[in-house]
Amino acid sequence: QVQLVESGGGLVQPGGSLRLSCAASGSIFSIIAMGWYRQAPGKERELVAAIASSSSTNYADSVKGRFTISRDNAKNTVYLQMNSLKPEDTAVYYCNVKEEYSDYRYEYWGQGTQVTVSS
Repeated sequence: QVQLVESGGGLVQPGGSLRLSCAASGSIFSIIAMGWYRQAPGKERELVAAIASSSSTNYADSVKGRFTISRDNAKNTVYLQMNSLKPEDTAVYYCNVKEEYSDYRYEYWGQGTQVTVSS
């Protein structure tokens, strides 16, 4: 019932910037957290950044100071501003949304968007 559509990925040179967007649609009751994960070739999926309903944020150590997560509640959209990109940031980035309804939590994933950092 809930779908997440990601956009904004692409090819960028080291030191460049990209902004990822993830729009949630469908029967959404109460989002408790939205975030971004990434998976590089040969590696496990890892949390990049997350923002809770309280607006508190968490970042992976590798992206602190370079990435910024934000959201637009009216649009049910979460963004990831990525600056000072490094080749090691190359990965497929997945949007994640956690929802709470009647004391149950649900989780949804986007389709993934490729980010490639290369000169």
